[in-house]
Amino acid sequence: MRVAVDEDRCRGHGICHTLCPTVFDLTEDGYATAEQGDVPQELEQTARSAAASCPESAISWH
Repeated sequence: MRVAVDEDRCRGHGICHTLCPTVFDLTEDGYATAEQGDVPQELEQTARSAAASCPESAISWH
């Protein structure tokens, strides 16, 4: 599984980073970014929960 953050939709709430800091990081401006590459299997459920918690629905996975 890979995750992606839509930079146009992210508003910098930071919930994803709070819930799954191993996968999601924040820029200097406070907007979310996702680690490149596959999400480790043991973090998939946490990353999905973080994506579902995004109030802007800015996170997708594939």
